[in-house]
Amino acid sequence: MADPVEARGPAHPRTRLDDNFSTPIRFSLMASLGEGIELDFATLAEILQANDSALSKAISHLQQAGYVTGRKGYVGTRPRTWVRSTAAGLSAFDGHLRALREIVELGGQRMP
Repeated sequence: MADPVEARGPAHPRTRLDDNFSTPIRFSLMASLGEGIELDFATLAEILQANDSALSKAISHLQQAGYVTGRKGYVGTRPRTWVRSTAAGLSAFDGHLRALREIVELGGQRMP
């Protein structure tokens, strides 16, 4: 006897959403870090309108997932942290966006 879930066809695209992007700040952070883009912490905080604590937590979460890397250094005598997406992070975010588009299209809407 066939599995009822398999009989319905392919899984709903929501099953391909990545929980690592489930918070607005992590989603926005990945959207800000396109391929080859490296931004410093202060710039990210300004772009995302996020406080330091929330941004730090988001970066740490995405680092643990392997989706971003951080690099510490100095500008003059002032410490700085730069953040960049990894190939795995870009791939995961692209898959997440594709799943979102498919969900919208299943509802009869169009996304650019």
